[in-house]
Amino acid sequence: MGYHVVTPDELESVPDRPCDLRRVSEAAGFEEMAANWFRAEPGEDIPLAYHYHDDQEELFYVVEGTLHVETPEGTFEVPEGSLFAVEPDSPQRAHNPEDADGAVTTLAVGAPAVDDVHAYDPEA
Repeated sequence: MGYHVVTPDELESVPDRPCDLRRVSEAAGFEEMAANWFRAEPGEDIPLAYHYHDDQEELFYVVEGTLHVETPEGTFEVPEGSLFAVEPDSPQRAHNPEDADGAVTTLAVGAPAVDDVHAYDPEA
């Protein structure tokens, strides 16, 4: 058995990211699910690029602020306390727009924990 209390503020921030990223899954000892804590100031992206996954399902829980998610179908505004689900093969770019009133904080969970990410060009 294994139990972990994880405090995101105590985790190291991952360098060279467009926002503050803390890897929850590593601290929790997860192998089958990826979990990340993101805090994006106005004008910051959450992922490195507009992307999609072959097999991974993603779920974003908005802890603070409003998350904006750009998709080929339009931009979704996800308010604090809400969830945004992304199925495999569904391109998306989560971000906090430059004109936002403040930061957005999200817990992002993906399963399975695979490296199946692909860049997506919305102009193609």
